[in-house]
Amino acid sequence: MNKIKISTAQFENKSGDKAYNLSIIEKLSQKASSEGSNIIAFHECSITGYTFARNLSKEQMLDLAEFIPTGESVLKLTEIAKKYDIAILAGLFEKDENDNLFKAYVCVDKNGVVAKYRKLHPFINPNLTPGNNYCVFELNGWKCGILICYDNNIIENVRATTLLGADIIFMPHVTMCTPSTRPGAGFVDPKLWANREVDPTSLRLEFDGMKGRDWLMKWLPSRAYDNAVYVVFSNPIGMDDDQLKNGCSMIIDPFGDVLAECRSFDDSFVTTTINPEKLIQAGGHRYIKARRPELYRDIIGQNHKSEQSVIWLNSDEKQ
Repeated sequence: MNKIKISTAQFENKSGDKAYNLSIIEKLSQKASSEGSNIIAFHECSITGYTFARNLSKEQMLDLAEFIPTGESVLKLTEIAKKYDIAILAGLFEKDENDNLFKAYVCVDKNGVVAKYRKLHPFINPNLTPGNNYCVFELNGWKCGILICYDNNIIENVRATTLLGADIIFMPHVTMCTPSTRPGAGFVDPKLWANREVDPTSLRLEFDGMKGRDWLMKWLPSRAYDNAVYVVFSNPIGMDDDQLKNGCSMIIDPFGDVLAECRSFDDSFVTTTINPEKLIQAGGHRYIKARRPELYRDIIGQNHKSEQSVIWLNSDEKQ
């Protein structure tokens, strides 16, 4: 594997406005490519919008969702990737020929769809069907995986994706700044966003505190550290329907160190160069080699009834 440059982006999407969202994806992809990036990743449901879907009927969801790879949005995404010679990862709602609905995330390059992943633990709308497969694929000579938002909170998903060969795990989210049982959680007042140019300090304090970044840093770096993988985290900035999101899209190395992070309130991206040496140098590589699965194979694999179908309460993804 050779060194590659990866970008992670954040932007304020418009609910249900695919044309607008794709225009921002194109603008940021063009700029990243011009600066030498090989790959750019966007947040969960970056093409369609996310939080507004909690109020949609199944018929409305089917109207919003698309077939993959033949839907207009994926074809447009491929057109953008070909035009600027950059691989792009972005999310949308997917439907199949039986009217099943999924939360999907795709990777495309100039030749078309490289990979498609369906969220294992979908929320926001009761008509969504969980995916049942992990996703590991090759991109620019690197083995990559995808896990969407809550999928990453179930640590077995990250380990499984790593054991399937992933060196980079793309982790698109729409998260933070929502209520939870954890101390310090809660919504951030949209008035702070409207007043961000006059008073950026008050907004930044909310975004960086326990409602946002401080919570994220409790667990996200450990996913990279424990598994000796690069983590590419993407999250929206600004209003997503009636909820404010804090961005802080970042790339973390196998040592758990943040290599690059978006710190702007604007639609933006950051880029960093990743190299294969860290995959072997990091402690997580030794931990994986030292495993004794005969001790816990039956424990981890014991029968268990998933509660994912009732985790979603009203409009808030419990974090």
